[in-house]
Amino acid sequence: MIHFGNDYHRSAHPRVLEAIAEVGGVHSGYGADELCAAAADTLRAACQAPDAEVHFMVGGTQANATIIAYHLRPWEAVISADSGHIATHETGAIEHSGHKVITLPNQLGKITAAQVRACVEEYRASGIEEHMPEPALVYITQPTEYGTTYTRAELVALREVCDEYELRLFVDGARLGYGLSAADVTLPDLAALVDVFTIGGTKCGALFGEAIVFPAGAPRFRHAMKQHGGLLAKGWLLGAQFSALFNTLASEPDRACDPALAEDEAAAPATLYEQICARANAQAQRIAEAFHAVGIDMLFDSPTNQQFALLTREQEDQLKKDFVCEFFGEHEDKRVVRFCTAWSTEEGDVDKLCTAISSLK
Repeated sequence: MIHFGNDYHRSAHPRVLEAIAEVGGVHSGYGADELCAAAADTLRAACQAPDAEVHFMVGGTQANATIIAYHLRPWEAVISADSGHIATHETGAIEHSGHKVITLPNQLGKITAAQVRACVEEYRASGIEEHMPEPALVYITQPTEYGTTYTRAELVALREVCDEYELRLFVDGARLGYGLSAADVTLPDLAALVDVFTIGGTKCGALFGEAIVFPAGAPRFRHAMKQHGGLLAKGWLLGAQFSALFNTLASEPDRACDPALAEDEAAAPATLYEQICARANAQAQRIAEAFHAVGIDMLFDSPTNQQFALLTREQEDQLKKDFVCEFFGEHEDKRVVRFCTAWSTEEGDVDKLCTAISSLK
């Protein structure tokens, strides 16, 4: 079976595994080591945020729950799209910490500044604020769970409404690598516009790990990490991985095999992290084009590594004979099936999928 079911079905990019294997010597525990310090410096430079505080945790749900609990007082709540990861795929982790997730109807996986304003205004006009969870933080994902991305203008609008109502803005970047090459939002943009964001490693070439960036700092966040079981004793394993992803330049052979990167040398990704995710995006666009070529619609246009095809049961079953893909739900009379490329997806496997798609009826 050829795997297009998710973007974390392989261990890690070879250079990341090499970086882990090459780590020798004795290191301090719990992320207080020279490898994490070096990785943090690298990320601060990439984000053009010299005063940022950078931490490393193992997984996305763990990071989300810790960040949200850290930012909110006991009666406060977080605003999210109804499709947001914290509202759908984290087993109530946020509610388990005592904070309500206020969901807003998603628009292609996103929420707007107008929706956030209306949500806060409804709370403040209720007359019974002390009887209701108070919205205090806005959570968004970049890219979204549907593979769509926020534009810089949309992010600016959210920042403005958050400032107006004294809300914090949190960007979950579990798949951020795929978003960086598909949207006009850069790492420096995130550092300038949000209170905290994550740089996902687990789905973007690392063995495991998420980097957490607080552009203006986060006093005693390590206390919150420890309380949530997220202060990894051998934290230097995380630092080594992020250094490999962000200090390694794109190689000429890798760039040459990717037409999306070869056309414009100046615009080519400068780090391994950006390169491998941009390559996966280009492969995903090939898959979408193959579906369009046989008259099969996508649920919506996604510029990133997740593509959602509208298939009949027969078409889905035919593809699932040879390919792993994920049923995502029903849409009118069709089945929404996700095809996900990854940093590890091989061009030959994309060729085989496109050939199989061309035979669908």
